[in-house]
Amino acid sequence: MTPVAPRFVVVAGEASGDLLGADLIAGLKARFSNASFAGIGGARMHEAGMQIWQPMERLAVMGLVEVLKHLPSLLALRRAVFRRTLQEKPDVFIGIDAPDFNLGLEKKLKRAGIRTAHYVSPSIWAWRENRAERIGHSADRVLCLFPMEPPIYARHRVDARFVGHPLANAFALHPDKLAARRALSLADDALVLAVLPGSRLGEIARLGRDFLDAAMLLRKEFPDLRIVAPMANASCRAAFEELMRGVGLAEPGTEPWVTLLDGRAHESMLAADAILLASGTAALEAMLAKRPMVVAYRIASMTYRIVKTLGMLKTQVYSLPNILAGRRVVPELMQDDCTPQSLAAAIAPMLRARVLAADSLDEFVRIHESLRGEAGHDAAAAIAELIGGEQKT
Repeated sequence: MTPVAPRFVVVAGEASGDLLGADLIAGLKARFSNASFAGIGGARMHEAGMQIWQPMERLAVMGLVEVLKHLPSLLALRRAVFRRTLQEKPDVFIGIDAPDFNLGLEKKLKRAGIRTAHYVSPSIWAWRENRAERIGHSADRVLCLFPMEPPIYARHRVDARFVGHPLANAFALHPDKLAARRALSLADDALVLAVLPGSRLGEIARLGRDFLDAAMLLRKEFPDLRIVAPMANASCRAAFEELMRGVGLAEPGTEPWVTLLDGRAHESMLAADAILLASGTAALEAMLAKRPMVVAYRIASMTYRIVKTLGMLKTQVYSLPNILAGRRVVPELMQDDCTPQSLAAAIAPMLRARVLAADSLDEFVRIHESLRGEAGHDAAAAIAELIGGEQKT
């Protein structure tokens, strides 16, 4: 018999997981009107009705070296979440992304008899495919955002479902640049570069100064260039403002050609003639916005040496548009190649053209269509199957 009021514990570790979690909670509430939710998440999950045990920022650690530095506190937090989840006795534990934290937790909970689901597959296609089998030891079901992932899991006899990528429904197939510009009070004919240095403080520390220096180089070639930089949160904004002061862009009397925004990343991308961004979900968003982009990526030097020495990376491309296309359709500037000069040189032709090349546009539209689904609804349906279906009301 389906429980009347199922309980769910959900753990998300960053902004994208908060969005997925809120959407999933809404989908589960549509099926189970009296369901309860608790765990680790952000403001959107809280607004959707989840009791927050700890803020998700506790998990926002990136890179091998960074994880090692925070390992004692992360392990203590995982032990605390494990104990509290056992006390809560949920019908399903759902880990959203954050695989370094969630998969080990899911494995222990599964052994303790709690059903588990992992939402957002780790990048098994980029690292080690045989990791799929180990993920199956942690999760009763894996919910995938990309259609090429379930067949990989099937080869390792792991139950995985493609549920669609929620961002694919957040963008029109053919977006309206002028509407976005007017929403941001930008002139219709302005030359606009969107700059997104990342949603983590570590990313801004590693990329922010190079992005600003690249923008200043571009400004010399394009004197009318406007920079729009959406900030993920107040901490990221403060860190970026400090970098701006370091290059003289925040001093009294400085020409206001750099505009910082609180959020509004999608509008900024849609309004731009080109986008400079940190590799990650933002690259997928830029592709869905159908805008030319340059993708940058830099991790701690020790982490990079470990990855290269051990041959851990199994793909020749890094950004999601290139991975989904199966070929290099957007420029990637990684690690030592990521310099202000190389970034500016890659962006400049895009600012001259001000439109996405026709073949790239066709590819972006094709990928966009392949990612469409109803992620919140489909993910909720996949979770509901684990506990017997749907509440009858």
